[in-house]
Amino acid sequence: MRVLLIGSGGREHALARALAADPAVTALVAAPGNPGIATLATLAEVDPLDPATVAALAVATDADLVVVGPEAPLVAGACDAVRGKGVACFGPSAAAALIEGSKAFAKDVMTAAGVPTAAAHVCADPAAVERALDELGPPYVVKDDGLAAGKGVVVTEDRGAAVAHAAACGRVVVEEYLAGPEVSLFAVTDGTAAVPLLPAQDFKRVGDGDTGPNTGGMGSYAPLPWAPPGLVDEVLARVVEPTLAELRRRGTPFAGLLYAGLALTADGPKVIEFNARFGDPETQAVLALLDTPLAGLLLAAATGTLAGHPPLRWRGGAAVTVVVAAAGYPQAPRTGDPVEGADVDGVLHAGTARRADGALLSAGGRVLSCTGTGPDLASARMAAYAVVDRVRLAGSRHRTDIALAAVQGRVTVPVH
Repeated sequence: MRVLLIGSGGREHALARALAADPAVTALVAAPGNPGIATLATLAEVDPLDPATVAALAVATDADLVVVGPEAPLVAGACDAVRGKGVACFGPSAAAALIEGSKAFAKDVMTAAGVPTAAAHVCADPAAVERALDELGPPYVVKDDGLAAGKGVVVTEDRGAAVAHAAACGRVVVEEYLAGPEVSLFAVTDGTAAVPLLPAQDFKRVGDGDTGPNTGGMGSYAPLPWAPPGLVDEVLARVVEPTLAELRRRGTPFAGLLYAGLALTADGPKVIEFNARFGDPETQAVLALLDTPLAGLLLAAATGTLAGHPPLRWRGGAAVTVVVAAAGYPQAPRTGDPVEGADVDGVLHAGTARRADGALLSAGGRVLSCTGTGPDLASARMAAYAVVDRVRLAGSRHRTDIALAAVQGRVTVPVH
């Protein structure tokens, strides 16, 4: 099987590693890729936001399967263009990818499907924002309606900050705050059948103790030792399957990776957000534990044959991922700094680039993901931070408390 992978981040490096390890994969091309992915795949040039060039590359590389990693190409219609050339593609259509591309669209789908989620108001002007903030109260949750690379959400007690964020975004969704531990659940789907992956938890705030601004994610771990029994089955029945059914009813079936970001509230799991692709950095931890070959799973979803795919196999133990970010992240990340220690096992590249002389440099906000595995969460956490300690990047920052509360037994789930 010849596979073309679209994207260049830490999620794509994790996908590339899993795809390259699949015995069925005879060739792997990544576009545009990054220096880490280059050790696993042949790199090609492409503009991921130009569906026609993505489709042309799929044809030129004689791909049997195209995997589109990031959200922006999905919303732009990359998968539609690839399928238009008769090539199997893992990822939703542009119409279905609106489940991530528009928070208002996602809310409309959830309301129609009866999916439990936060009360919300779509606001297009300052007066509407003020009314919504009055009604829902603090902590204030204000989300940019469109794509914002994981940084379009503000959760704050400061009403002025909430109003300012809304003004900077334009059209926003103002939501009720959902109290309870957060869970990320990925479901691979062909539009009808859905196969859940291990639930994970990520850490959005930049600082220890969940302080500072939201980011694209500073770390993650899987599985969740504190998750209630039956959680995955409940989320499939109450969230994933009704959402897929509603999208089918609208004539826009969702095939690809449906990511449900959840809060486990006193009233049960409620959806915080949907994404239309593998989440970053949860993918790094979840795929580190997947024993089933990845390419066959994704091809089954892309070709409508997921119901006949064998049950997934998982390695025992746990995985923890810690993100190493550039100085100044997330407000103004500094780029161009030398990076050392990125060739250590467990390091996945995200924002890196090669200089002409071969030196590795930082080239984005989240520069590397460091993943460790072990027989339990505590040992996996130690392994991940041992990898972090080998990395050298001037002014870099990382959280020191990824998975700590879970290891210490401090995560509590409200009874419902």
